[in-house]
Amino acid sequence: MSKFPGAGLAKGLAVTLRTMTKRSVTQGYPEVLPELPPRSRGVIALFEENCTVCMLCARECPDWCIYIDSHKEVVPAKEPGARDRTRNVLDRFAIDFALCMYCGICVEVCPFDALFWSPEFEYATEDIQQLTHEKDTLRAWMWTVPAPPALDERAEEPKELTMARRAADKLAKEQAQAASEASGASASEASEAPEDGTP
Repeated sequence: MSKFPGAGLAKGLAVTLRTMTKRSVTQGYPEVLPELPPRSRGVIALFEENCTVCMLCARECPDWCIYIDSHKEVVPAKEPGARDRTRNVLDRFAIDFALCMYCGICVEVCPFDALFWSPEFEYATEDIQQLTHEKDTLRAWMWTVPAPPALDERAEEPKELTMARRAADKLAKEQAQAASEASGASASEASEAPEDGTP
């Protein structure tokens, strides 16, 4: 308990007077947009071409806020005697952001890099039913996803690039060897042919 009455009021007024003389740090949103971190969790964007409808994201989602519909299509065989193949075609991919808790599990478990974090955050609405966004909106958000940071110069090369480079070098070496053998064979045939042109 204070020694004299009104001590708390005096302290409060002193704080008010100190802050009144300082410059305001409030940003004038929406006229001034905030500077978000490059990997901020705004919304989840969909890269539809990479989605194979494996349903892994929907199964692992703890809130069950991902809705996926698909159908199967028959892909005719390209070679004679081969069997026709079937593939899943994505019909609907929707996320209910009213249920989503932004844990990022769906982005992490996607084996084909079809889901990404976008820093987009301006999707508020007055109707909760409009927070379920379909694949067209998720696809549009894909273009707001920032590029990944550059790799460390001293880091090891990714295994995929190393294997691809080795395969390309091996193929180039085999083609060069085949070309040299073909040129050597043609040169030997030319040397064996008679000079007068008779067979």
